[in-house]
Amino acid sequence: MGTPAQLSRAARSLAAGQGPVALDAERASGFRYGQDAYLVQLRREGVGTLLIDPITCGSLTDLATALDGPEWILHAADQDIPCLTMLGLKAASLFDTELAARLLGRQHVGLGAVIEETLGLRLAKDHAAADWSTRPLPTSWLIYAALDVELLIDLRDALAVELEAAGKAQWATQEFEHIRTRPAKPAKIDPWRKTPRAGSTVRSPRSLAILRELWTSREELAAELDRTPSKVLSHQALIAAAVARPRSRRKMNALKEFSSRQARQNQERWWRAIERALEMPEEELPPTRAPMGPEELPHPRTWQRHHAEAADQLNRVRGAIRQRAEEIRVPQELLLAPGCQRRLAWDLGEEIESGHAGSVSAQKISERLAVMGARPWQIEQATPALATALR
Repeated sequence: MGTPAQLSRAARSLAAGQGPVALDAERASGFRYGQDAYLVQLRREGVGTLLIDPITCGSLTDLATALDGPEWILHAADQDIPCLTMLGLKAASLFDTELAARLLGRQHVGLGAVIEETLGLRLAKDHAAADWSTRPLPTSWLIYAALDVELLIDLRDALAVELEAAGKAQWATQEFEHIRTRPAKPAKIDPWRKTPRAGSTVRSPRSLAILRELWTSREELAAELDRTPSKVLSHQALIAAAVARPRSRRKMNALKEFSSRQARQNQERWWRAIERALEMPEEELPPTRAPMGPEELPHPRTWQRHHAEAADQLNRVRGAIRQRAEEIRVPQELLLAPGCQRRLAWDLGEEIESGHAGSVSAQKISERLAVMGARPWQIEQATPALATALR
């Protein structure tokens, strides 16, 4: 559906359908800046499959109204919900087939693998890495996109039966609601530090300043051009300049990472970024250690040296969660998020070191986990094991 009139008809048809709605979205990761949806696929009983082009079809208000009520079925919902939310589409309830498969202890949870194991059908996956911002979209791509929702309703029903039989239906309901209502992740502090290989090769404050200025300049240009940043200037070029610290345009251009056509197109821009970093006063240079967010903890690999009690508690927590996760056949990170495991161990370690160790009774551990946002099923399943391990 590529025009406003077509979209209006599709929304009316969708609203008249029955049962849940299967959804998927295609982005242009690796090609465009950001994570916008360039195609939305929907399927509902009594309607069939609809393909929506959000770029050309105008306002999605009518579609949002039609989708506000029925259960949504998505595979790996946390990947698609952000871009669907940006389109103004929000779910009233959710069933995530990937999350259901993980709760059932499946080893392979990609859509194709889950469909094959559950329904015995093989799903073609020919265009997963395609540039979905391409217009017009080839017919073969549209067929591929439609297949992503073709079997989701049947898959949801089969997985729901398995969850019920395994006694995990309520676990799934709580996890689906958590995914549906979870707020957007806060912006990362110093995202430029996450440039591949930066942590192992860029050490000095001056080099870090070059990396930061180049990264920021690249980000601005990528947004302006609507291209993924690495296609504007490679990650390797950022690292090479940060390490070499070239003192002139000529020396910058002599770096092999700046010899590509894409690097030469904006070489003056890159030099200005490097020059800013070279001329920056010492007090304005970024620190060698990345600053921590308000609730962020030091990396666990440093705990043994500086926070021995917390390190000991973490080993106990991880061991208990790992063992219990194996017993109930769920991934350990799903039984209790790694961040919760670290926070629990850290708080207990700090209390022990201060001489004010708190209770590690099942009741107190349950209360701690609830404050951290653990779901009731996680608290119920993890608490007894943790209480035993932390005595």
